[in-house]
Amino acid sequence: MARPYWSGQLQISLVSFGVSLYSATETKEKIAFHQISRSTGERVRHQKVLNSSVERGNDAPGSVVRADEIVKGYEYSRGQYVIVEPTELENLRVPSKRVIEVTQFIQMAELNPEYIEKPYFVVPQNDAQAEAFAVVRRALLNAGKAAIGKVSFSGRENIVAVLPAGQDLRGMMAYTLRYQNELKNQNDFFRDIKPVEINEEMLELAESLIKKKSTRFDISKFEDGYELALKELVTAKINHLPVPKDEAPTRSGGKVIGLMDALRKSIGVKDAASPKSAKKPPARVTAKEIGRQGIGLVKPALRSTARRKSA
Repeated sequence: MARPYWSGQLQISLVSFGVSLYSATETKEKIAFHQISRSTGERVRHQKVLNSSVERGNDAPGSVVRADEIVKGYEYSRGQYVIVEPTELENLRVPSKRVIEVTQFIQMAELNPEYIEKPYFVVPQNDAQAEAFAVVRRALLNAGKAAIGKVSFSGRENIVAVLPAGQDLRGMMAYTLRYQNELKNQNDFFRDIKPVEINEEMLELAESLIKKKSTRFDISKFEDGYELALKELVTAKINHLPVPKDEAPTRSGGKVIGLMDALRKSIGVKDAASPKSAKKPPARVTAKEIGRQGIGLVKPALRSTARRKSA
């Protein structure tokens, strides 16, 4: 098994047991670009130099600073820095470096996607911790709750949510969460959206479309199309083949399709008769009728010929 990203205690009131967090994501091999000089074709390298050598403004290269000479510094006044040593950062008094203290439990539905930052697998540190781990996991699963606490790593203290991995899995998941002040105010973006009166027929058709396209989520069916296009581009250039180019979508020469017609076509309902070609308006198509009669055109009811004769 890989090396844990973080190890420590998960503490709930007086209950405490050891857990390890493992990063749940990994970086797959992708097309990587280097910076190249257009005139020479050589790779461009970056070096760290003193700021004073840059400010001189001449073309002479600055003195390169070795990695072991570089330390962290906080600018408390313009051009004035206080140096912070690595050992001082390691000895910061932050309890969550070693203990995730659970401060509350919430419904899993309260974990809004915009707060979730990164996932981690949570496992007991050893067999001695397995019983307490299993009891807490099952209790969270039965209650449908997530445990909320804090954990420190990567130079910051993170809000963390711990919850069962699933009904048939023995582990738990931890998700670091963003702080409220890290999210922009949604009202700044949503308040100018014009209110619209919803057409009930359109709504029923949209709901039918959602139902028709609904299926079990299988993320393995998705692949990075941008990465595939990059590989195609690089392969073409290596082999001196024509470079593939994006093609602009072709515009149809037919009539502009409206929202209602687009919804009908999306679920397989044929075009309703246009006002110019029909004396009477088409019958109203509802989601219930579509469900009863199948995907197709719902024809208007025919009037009785006997009634027309008696008239």
